[in-house]
Formats: sequence, structure tokens, C-alpha cells
Amino acid sequence: MQQKAVVIDLFGRRLDDYGRWRKRLVHNIQAYHDWYDRRDHDDAEYELKLHELIESLRSDKITLAVVGEFSRGKTELINSLFFADYNRRLLPSMPGRTTMCPTEILYNEHLEPCIRLLPIETRKSALTISEHKKHPINWTKLLLNLDSADDMAEILHETMRSKSVTVAQARELGLYTDGLPNDRSVGKDLVDVPVWRHAIINYPHPLLRQGLVILDTPGLNALGSEPELTLNMLPAAHAILFVLAADTGVTKTDLEVWKHHVCIATRSSRARLVTLNKIDTFWDELLSETEIDKLITRQLDETARLLDINKEHIFPVSAQKGLVGKIRKKSTLVEKSGLPRLEAKLAVDIVTYKREFVRDKVANDIGNVIQSANNEINTMVLGKRREVAEINALQGKNSKVIEDLLQRLRQQKIAHEKQVQNFNVTRRILSDQLRHMLTRMSLKQFDSLLIQTRDSMRDSWTTHGLRHSMSRFFTETQRTLNTVEKEAEDIRDTVEKIYGRFHTECGLPKTNPVKFSVSPFVRQFARLHQDAEAFRDSTVLVMMEQHFVIKKFFLSMAINARAIFQDCRTSAHNWGKAVLNPIRRLIVEHMKGIERRMENLEKLQLNHASLKDRIEESKQQLAELERSAAHINDLLEMLYDDSEADLVETDTTPACG
Repeated sequence: MQQKAVVIDLFGRRLDDYGRWRKRLVHNIQAYHDWYDRRDHDDAEYELKLHELIESLRSDKITLAVVGEFSRGKTELINSLFFADYNRRLLPSMPGRTTMCPTEILYNEHLEPCIRLLPIETRKSALTISEHKKHPINWTKLLLNLDSADDMAEILHETMRSKSVTVAQARELGLYTDGLPNDRSVGKDLVDVPVWRHAIINYPHPLLRQGLVILDTPGLNALGSEPELTLNMLPAAHAILFVLAADTGVTKTDLEVWKHHVCIATRSSRARLVTLNKIDTFWDELLSETEIDKLITRQLDETARLLDINKEHIFPVSAQKGLVGKIRKKSTLVEKSGLPRLEAKLAVDIVTYKREFVRDKVANDIGNVIQSANNEINTMVLGKRREVAEINALQGKNSKVIEDLLQRLRQQKIAHEKQVQNFNVTRRILSDQLRHMLTRMSLKQFDSLLIQTRDSMRDSWTTHGLRHSMSRFFTETQRTLNTVEKEAEDIRDTVEKIYGRFHTECGLPKTNPVKFSVSPFVRQFARLHQDAEAFRDSTVLVMMEQHFVIKKFFLSMAINARAIFQDCRTSAHNWGKAVLNPIRRLIVEHMKGIERRMENLEKLQLNHASLKDRIEESKQQLAELERSAAHINDLLEMLYDDSEADLVETDTTPACG
């Protein structure tokens, strides 16, 4: 099928390009790791960090989340975009029925094709979905028969299953609130609830094999009842496709999902695309093509106004007609459905945004250390070149000249040893300052504050009380981080003076210390606070038991908050360990350079015939250093040179209306 082949081919080429870029990135990081390992370092934590970074890049995925209210055609859109090659609806999608649980569609080569289902009863426990993923025993697994589309479709209908339970049971699951209308009521004492809480489909589709992951979400009720979706899963997606229905436009609940879920989860407008689905409802045979286009344009303008986004980010489509056109090989219908334009946009934007995301993450994780390593290895290259030139210049020189050079080097070594002693004293003083700073970031104290906040929220049954408890938690945490930031600035000033002194006194190359700032973590806390308040104020929370909301909401918020605080503490700890390492390594390398030159001269005094061997050995060492330097320089270019990325749009609007 030509149209299907086009999207797979375009996505495939883009994913292949990204895969090659990622492999080159991994290769350069591995080359740096090998060089670092040969330097006889003893920093086990940093070694582990590099190893984990390399492994995470090797198993990297690209996630597209499809979000929208129920009956907007999200699942049908996924079918038409990615699974039309089955010549039928692979994922269940039909009028009056809807996906009942969040569904991840991916491929794991270590697992057979199957669907894994998490029972709705797991909502009674305190475990999040992420924690349940670590325990396969909690999931029901059904194998997929890849040779039968009918069998697969029947099994995948599990995501639409619901069951009737008593009001008391629904209330215990957090899916019913007394005194409020319930759209799933099936009798006086019974309500319908999903059978499954979460589903994971493992399917060997070509794009999924290349690392694409699709997250299909139910409507507003599911987003509200599973805070982890809003606070964890959606922010982890690299792009969100927000689906509206052209016949209804932007409804109140659509706007709720957009403001309190999509906009919260994405910090850049480049990660948000809007689909105006079901434009075939405008295809009236009594209207001309011009009149139909005007209707669609009017709906586009109104959607852009209500969502406060650029019209170029909105794609009018008919997922149902596009799917029919692909199955029946009607290219005219596929083109009219608007799918090709959306497919091209997705193929370009998702991969580009993902590559920039990975590049920025690696730069934040190890960029400063790589820059220091680049300074160090370039210094070593210059030193080795000087050594090779010096040995070459000694050819034909007599013993007196060699002895004079040796004497000067012995004096340099004595002076340098005194500077090393001064450095060690300075390092001990700095360690005390760092230890005092880390004491303020005690995880024990942070956990104590979390417990106090949880108890306070549990005892607060008003919105004002909840907001006060949350604000107190974030205010106290940010006050701690602000104090740490001030102490970190004082330490940075001290470190810069140390670097400047050794540059002046020892003649070491000018280099900058590793940077560290608490500000990014303060901003993350502020955003989490903002997201938490927006989520708590969402109207969907009114429809649930408040104690259940508090428990689930607090669990998701606490996991995020503690992760940010722990990341900050870990970064501060690693910075404290590494901040003097570049200057220490330069000092050590400077001493080794003096000792190597002395060794060369002493051997030449005994045997001039060894000169050629020493020249050859030094040249080989120089060549190896230059290779490592090239890898590190290439890595820096990949992290900081924008020419690597495919630039499609430059809009980075941080929020939406």
C-alpha cells in the first residue's frame, strides 16, 4: 500500500538517522570512558554514571502520547497512522465504545508478542503503575497470534472491557463519589468500571522495533483518577498529539484536558500537536468544496483561538476515512483525509525534538566534565608534542647539555611538590565547606517534611487547607535550596580563585571549574508546585472521593518531589567530588611530564642509542592521545553544535492558554 509505505518509510528514515546519530554519540562517550578508565581514576560513582548513561542510550525509546477526551477518535487515529497494513482495525475502535485504560504500544525483543494487563483492583494498593511494572506477577499476560488479525483484534478488545461493581466497591477504587452524577451507573447500586487499570501491548511493528512507543490515553476521568499519567507518563513523552473532534470543536472538557494535562506535561509548543479529527462530518454533498473548506477553516481559527496556539500546529484529519482509504488503496481518499500532512509533521518533529532532548540531557549530565576532560587531554597532547620535540632536539647533544637540563627539571620538580602540598591543604578546607552544604540537603529531613505534609493534607478537608499544606512543603524546600545555592556560590568563588592561582603560579593551562547551580532544581520544584496546584484544581477531582484523591495525588507528587531533591543532592555531591579534579589532574599530569622528561634525560646519559626508541615510543603515545582527543572533541560538537539537528520550527513558547 503506497500511502502506508510512505509514512513507514518516512518515519523509518528519520528513526534510522536518529539511530545512527545515537550510536555515534554512544561510541564517543564509550571512547571517553575508555580514556578516563586508563587514567587510573578511582571514582566508582562516576564510572557507574557513565555506564548507566551508555546503557540508557542503547535502549533509548521515542514516546508519542495521544491525548483527548473520550469519543474523539484517538484509537482510530493510531490505527490509521500506524496499523493500516493489517487491512482492518487492529486496535479496538467503534462507535459507543472507548478505550477504558491507558495503553502503551511498544516492542521489547526480550518478550514475546503479547498484551499485559494490570487489574483495576491494584488501585487499592499504594503502588504506582511504574512500581507495578517492576513486578510481572501483578499483570495478566495474553499472547498475540501474529498470523491472525482476527485473533489479535479479539484479544486487544480487552482494553475496552468494563464490569459492574457495587457503589461501595467503586468508591473503594476511587471511581465513585456520593451525591454526584456518574456516567457509568447501570442501576441503583451498581456502576460500570474498567476491568483493567493499564495495558502494555508488545508488538513487532517496524516502527516499534526502531524504538517508537505510543501511549493511548482514555478521557478526562482516567487522567484525573491516575495522577501518575499527568505527573509522570505524559511529561516523559517526547511529543503529545492532542485529539479534538471537528463536529464538536473545543468543548469545556477538551479545554480542561488541554490546560491541566497537555500544557502541564509539555514545556515547549514544539512538543504539542493538535488534530481536529472527524472532518468528514463536513463533507456534505450539498455543499461545494469551497464551502466545506470555509467550514473547516472557521473551525481551525476557533480552535487556535481557544487553545491559544498557532494554526500551523493544528491538523484537520479524518482518521476513519484515512484508514478506509489505506485499506482500499484509494490514494485520493487518503489525501483528502489530511493524514499525509500530519504523518510528515510527526515523522520530522518527533525525531528532531527527541534528538535535541537527548543532546541536552547528556550535556547537562556530563557536559562540564567532558569540557574539563577536553582541556586536560589537549594539555597532555601539547605536553607530549613538547616532549617529542625536546627528545628530537637532544640528538647530537653532549652530556653537559643533558646534565644542565636535568638540573633545571629537578628544581622545577621541587617547586611543584610544594605547590602540590598547598593544593592538598586547600582541598581539605574546601571539603569541609562542601560537607556542611550537603548536611543541609539531608534526605532524612526531607522525608520528615514529606510525612508532615502528608499528615497535614489528610487532616485538611478544604481546598484552602490542601493548598496551605502544599505551599508550606514547597516553600520550606525551596528555602533550603536557596540557602544551598548561596553556599554553592561561595564555594564556586573559592574554587575559581584556586584555579586562577595555579594558572598564574604553576603556568598550568587556563581552565574553568565544573559548573553547578541549584537554580534548575528550584525551577523544577516551582513547576511541580504549579502543576500540582493545577491538577488539584482540575474539575475532575470533584468527581472522586477526596481521601482517595489525596492519597493518589500525594503519592505521585511525593515521588516526583523526592526525585528532584535527590537529584539535586546527588548533583551537589558529585560536583563537590569533581570540582577540583580538573586542576588536580593537571597538577598530576604536570608532575608526570617533569618526571618523564627527567627519565628521558637520565636514560640518554647512559645510552644515546636509546634515543630513537624513546622518540618512537613518544610518537605512539602522542598518536593515541590525539585519537582520544578527537573523540572527545567530536562528542563536544555533538552536544553543543546545533548543526547536528534538523531545524524545522523555532517556536519554544513555554506555556499555552
